[in-house]
Amino acid sequence: MSRLTMAHEKRPALALLGLGSNIGDRAANLRAALAGIAAFPDCRLLKAAGIFQTRPVGGAPGQDDFYNTGCQVETRLPPRELLANAQRLERELGRRRESEAAPWGPRTLDIDILLWEDLILDEPDLTLPHPRLEERAFALAPLAELAPDAVHPASRLTVLELLERLGNNNEIVCRLPL
Repeated sequence: MSRLTMAHEKRPALALLGLGSNIGDRAANLRAALAGIAAFPDCRLLKAAGIFQTRPVGGAPGQDDFYNTGCQVETRLPPRELLANAQRLERELGRRRESEAAPWGPRTLDIDILLWEDLILDEPDLTLPHPRLEERAFALAPLAELAPDAVHPASRLTVLELLERLGNNNEIVCRLPL
């Protein structure tokens, strides 16, 4: 049996992604990103959350609010390949990392892999689950809409429990009407 055949027989993984935009037509950026994710090879977009408006966390003062969403994908890609596809899509939709002076600055699009089933991975350019997921209502709120019972593999708490634990931490998250 060839390697290719073995790879395609492997059970697909479920991954939860977070998306954000605070430059340009934020909602259109997120819609374009979801369409792009749906077109990734060996990926199937299962569902997407609504859009949430949030204040920027960290970064330069005076940024516009972010629009955030999340999606659940089923993929046969390994995490690094999914990340490479996400970063390519960010570039195609106008993100220029070299022009971002500081982390958490304004951006047309940001795509993060937040959870990958029960995988725990700590490498220089990819950490799963996302290292600050437990602290970020803007990422947890869309995930709670998609998969409230998804379990964070390190804390063993569900997405909904993590969001409830944050309480009112001055991070305003408002779901936008469709």
